[in-house]
Amino acid sequence: MSSVVMRGDQVTPRPDISRVLVVTAHPDDVDFGAGGTVAAYTKAGIEVAYCVCTSGDAGGFDDTPRDQMAALREREQRAAAAELGVEDVTFLGYPDGRLTASIELRRDISRQIRRFRPDRVLTQSPEYYWARVGASHPDHRATGEAAFAAVYPDARNPFAHPELLAEGLDPWTVPEMWLMAAPDERQNHVVDITDTIESKLAALRAHESQTAHLTDLDQRMRAWGRHCARRFDLPEGRLAEIFQVVSTG
Repeated sequence: MSSVVMRGDQVTPRPDISRVLVVTAHPDDVDFGAGGTVAAYTKAGIEVAYCVCTSGDAGGFDDTPRDQMAALREREQRAAAAELGVEDVTFLGYPDGRLTASIELRRDISRQIRRFRPDRVLTQSPEYYWARVGASHPDHRATGEAAFAAVYPDARNPFAHPELLAEGLDPWTVPEMWLMAAPDERQNHVVDITDTIESKLAALRAHESQTAHLTDLDQRMRAWGRHCARRFDLPEGRLAEIFQVVSTG
């Protein structure tokens, strides 16, 4: 990954990574926020799994019947994951738009951490991003809060969620988290996605119920990628995604 990842001034991510668990609120969240990065992971031989807290049943921009939306969006997310080289996709089935950082959600994310045993969890920031309010959907922040609690202390604590031990899932310590859509002042790491932008765009197009109406999707994603690259002084013409990297070890 050394040719893909550019280091920010404040942090050096762990190099000893073989598995990454991505935890998001909705189908398409990972593809908008980290699709190029996930593609870089899988191209580098890193195994990636997704844990999606809802099935996106409150989303969509057409006349698809509501009772069909969840299944449709799950299919779209699986297709998008395949574009990025990800096969392991789990949906937790919480109601879209009503997500809270509940004990139950913490337990269910902890279950996926103990099952997959990742070296890194990539998830959404639990903080408000005042510069981009759309990135701070309440479900996103709830997911970030619950995922953080699942990483520390739940998944590593043998006495938390004893039902997981009964399922044969031993404690697991995740040493590092990457947060999408963190406030500007928290962002400390940039990933050059110039070589994986086409994979990111293919994944986004797989979410047809969410992106088919966006006639400027390609231009919008490239413009945002250039903005992110400039913020971290990457060479002109490069594209990037930005994260807050947190050591939790």
